[in-house]
Amino acid sequence: MFDCIIVGAGPAGGTAAYHLAKKGRSVLVIEKESFPRVKACGGGLSPAIAQWFDFDLTPAISLKVNKICYTWKLEDPVEADLPVPMWMVKRDVFDHFLIQKATEQGAELRDKTEVTGIEFKRDSWEVKTTTEPFIGRYLIAADGAKGPMAKWLGFKESKKRQSIVFEAPLNDSNQRASFEFGSVKNGNIWGFPKADSYSISIATFRGGEAKNLSQDLMEYAQQIGANVSQDELLEHYISLWDGEKNLHTQNAILAGEAASLSDPLSAEGIRPSIFSGVKGAEAIDEALGGNGDALKKYTQIVNEEWGKDMAWAGRLAGAFYRFPKVAYKMGVKLPAATVVMSKILCGEIRYADIANTAIKKLSSSFLPGRVS
Repeated sequence: MFDCIIVGAGPAGGTAAYHLAKKGRSVLVIEKESFPRVKACGGGLSPAIAQWFDFDLTPAISLKVNKICYTWKLEDPVEADLPVPMWMVKRDVFDHFLIQKATEQGAELRDKTEVTGIEFKRDSWEVKTTTEPFIGRYLIAADGAKGPMAKWLGFKESKKRQSIVFEAPLNDSNQRASFEFGSVKNGNIWGFPKADSYSISIATFRGGEAKNLSQDLMEYAQQIGANVSQDELLEHYISLWDGEKNLHTQNAILAGEAASLSDPLSAEGIRPSIFSGVKGAEAIDEALGGNGDALKKYTQIVNEEWGKDMAWAGRLAGAFYRFPKVAYKMGVKLPAATVVMSKILCGEIRYADIANTAIKKLSSSFLPGRVS
């Protein structure tokens, strides 16, 4: 019997496995894909995550980006220096790196193994797979936005939003992060360079699901001179934070995208996934030590330390996408906007610190006679 079984070897699962194994707990990570595996993801990452690890993450970082560019329908560009470099990672490398660190601490990985069902028996979980069943005292569901674990554990299903990404060749003109607004309703297109490629992603964050994201992305790619075919597009789903929620049940917790932690304004998902992995490991370790309220505390911590600020991010997203052209001119184009967003991503300030002022400023621009 394992102290903890983790389903999913992404950033949340790998982080939780590392911290639990380092505390001497027996950990099994079950992953349906063969590691290392390709993972559709833009790959932008805040350097703030370094605080949660006691090892150097440099080998897993593909590139550090110092410049960012914004455009409105490919025009009206704004280029700015990032006050803190943004990390760019390729998920096959980054996720594998975290899992390797976990296995070095004693965690076990069973990849190419799909979970087919779970059952709580007396005081532990039986996890059924395509190979054999496993028994664990505690369970972490970290199987992503589309994984079945949350549903099997009895949690309410969260809304999933489609995102499309493809890898373009790297050239001299795209060695900076970029955000394109106005080309897709209620969303945007973002480009993140890596050491040898350039990831271009598209998603919507408000309203109903867009019907032609693939076509919108291909048209954008053609406009910037990147040739892409339909079969090169990779689909994945993001689950944005949509309000305070319960994240624990009998001897089990949700973590990462399975817990719908992504930022509703920026779609940032890796940092909150890692945060949940850290806090989830702490909770499971305390529970194994006899703290009967540890999992409840996990829910409280995630809602308090991440969720409350995401509520402000959601309000900002609502204001931004109500009149995006005005928001672009009154917000994104200001030099201070890049500095503020960088500080938010690095954890130096929170959305709550700036949201009221930003929303009031945007709202005043919506008054008759003020919209241009």
